[in-house]
Amino acid sequence: MAKIVIALGGNALGNDLKEQDSALTHSAQIIASLVKDGHDVIITHGNGPQVGKIHQVMNTQLEIPLHVSVAMSQGYIGFDLVRKLEHALHLEGVHVPVDYVLTMVEVDPHDKAFSHPTKPIGGFMNEALALELVKQGVPVVEDSGRGYRRVVASPKPKHITNLKSIQDAMQKHHVVVCAGGGGIPVVHTPHGYEGVEAVIDKDSASALLAKELDVDVLFILTAVEKVAVYYGTPKQRWLSTMSISETHQFIKEGHFAPGSMLPKVEAALTFVSGAKNKTTIITLLDKASEALKGETGTRIVSEV
Repeated sequence: MAKIVIALGGNALGNDLKEQDSALTHSAQIIASLVKDGHDVIITHGNGPQVGKIHQVMNTQLEIPLHVSVAMSQGYIGFDLVRKLEHALHLEGVHVPVDYVLTMVEVDPHDKAFSHPTKPIGGFMNEALALELVKQGVPVVEDSGRGYRRVVASPKPKHITNLKSIQDAMQKHHVVVCAGGGGIPVVHTPHGYEGVEAVIDKDSASALLAKELDVDVLFILTAVEKVAVYYGTPKQRWLSTMSISETHQFIKEGHFAPGSMLPKVEAALTFVSGAKNKTTIITLLDKASEALKGETGTRIVSEV
C-alpha cells in the first residue's frame, strides 16, 4: 500500500457553498475508497475562487491582509472536507480519524514574485474598473478573454511549517487535510512567522509537502484524464507516461498553458526529480483508483 498526497483541484470544490457541498461529498467518497484499500492519504485543496471572494467581501467592511483571507478559506473548506470525509469513511465501514491542520507555508521575502505579481484572484471586472484600479496602483491583467482580474504575488514555497504535526498524524495512519489553498504564506522574522500579501500555488505547495513527507505518490487531480501535447490542435496526443527529460522538453516547447497545466507539470517534476521510487499522477478525480493501478492518467516517474 502507498503513502499518497492528493491535491484536489477546483473542480472538486465547486464555485459556491451549495456546489461545494455536492462536490466535496463526491470527492470524499472517492478518497474514502482509497483509504479502505489501505493507503495512507494526505489531502490538500485549492481555494481559487473562494479566497478572492472572501477578500473582496471582507474588504468592503474591514481592510484585512490577503494572508488572513487565505486562512479563512483554508478553514471553512477544510471544515466541510473533514465532515464529508468522516461521513464517507463511516459509510465504507472504515474507522480512521480525520485530522485537520491549519497550515502555514514559509516563502522567501526576497522572492521575485513580490515585485512581479502574476496570480489572478477574485471575480472578473470590466475594462473601466480595471483601469481605475491600475490608477490606484493595483495590478490587474486580462484573463483569457474573460475579463480583467486583480493579480497578486505567488512566491515559491520553501517549507511546510506545520510538518511535524502532519507527520505525527500520518504515522498514526490518520487521514489528514492540510495546506489548503497552498497554505497561509508566511516569512520568518526575529519575532516568528509573519503573514505576507501573497497566495501560493496549491500544486507547488502540494509537491513540496509530498517531498518533505517522503510519500510514494503525488496525485494532482484536475479536469482532464491525461496530460496532452499539442492540446486543441489536430496533432493533439494524450500521454500515459512522461519521463523527466521528456517533461522538461515539452515545457520548453510550450505545450502547457501557464494558467492551467504548466504549474501541475512543474509540481510533478518538483516531487520526482532527484528522488527514488516516486511517482506523480495527473488525472481526473473519478479516475484516481484506476490511475493508481496504472490503468489511466499520466505518470511522471523518478529516474534516480
